[in-house]
Amino acid sequence: MSKLRQLSQQFLGEGFSIWVLLLPSVILLTFFALPLAALILRSITPEFFSNAFSKQAFQALRLSLLTSSITTLITIVFGTPLAYFLANWKSRYKNWLEIILDLPIVLPPSVAGLALLITFGRRGLFGSALNVLGISIPFTTAAVVMAQMFVAAPLFVRSARLGFLHVDTQLEEAAHVEGANRWQVFYEVMIPLSVRALASGAILTWTRALGEFGATILFAGNLEGITQTMPIAIYLGFERNLGVALALSVVLILVSVILLLITKRLDTPET
Repeated sequence: MSKLRQLSQQFLGEGFSIWVLLLPSVILLTFFALPLAALILRSITPEFFSNAFSKQAFQALRLSLLTSSITTLITIVFGTPLAYFLANWKSRYKNWLEIILDLPIVLPPSVAGLALLITFGRRGLFGSALNVLGISIPFTTAAVVMAQMFVAAPLFVRSARLGFLHVDTQLEEAAHVEGANRWQVFYEVMIPLSVRALASGAILTWTRALGEFGATILFAGNLEGITQTMPIAIYLGFERNLGVALALSVVLILVSVILLLITKRLDTPET
């Protein structure tokens, strides 16, 4: 306790008690930890593994892993050039583009799902044109990917843009002086120097896509084996099979913890 007091006096001055900072910190951390611990403890039953590996759980897990991976790959392909463009483009309209990009992050997922349905649904803005081509997107696995990408891709673009912004501009200029063209600078200089930010953004995107619920259920619906992802299966488990819901929740927590640990590792500066 004397060490805590010494630290508080060293950094915050005489007469300042460390408890002013420690007590609210402990309360908030406890608020976060208790529900997670309670969920894990409640799920520990003899039927845990049978619930976790049931047909419904397995299909939901497989679909979530597949769609999240596809979402992340598409996001990397299209989001990396966009992030580079936003990091280097100087214009008064740039802020508006960034606002459009960031909106899906702050919008309620239900609004995102409704927006996708109004745009690509059978009676949506492009629905008639798609129907002529024989394409129906809602309530398909493709709709799951689109819903996940709409809410998760901005996380990758933000992380990648920050990574590109932190690259020393002198390195770009030196590459141009050596005769490198735009593509060579992007591929051989910017990508390698920003790889940690790109990897961190990809993991965050994959994790967010894995946990997406609101936009998915509105735009893709709930079809077992086709659009029923893990979050939807968990939601339905409250009515049908609570054991499956608890088991899938624990699996999601474990996967999220592993991915967040990897992200923290990537964000830690090399010594």
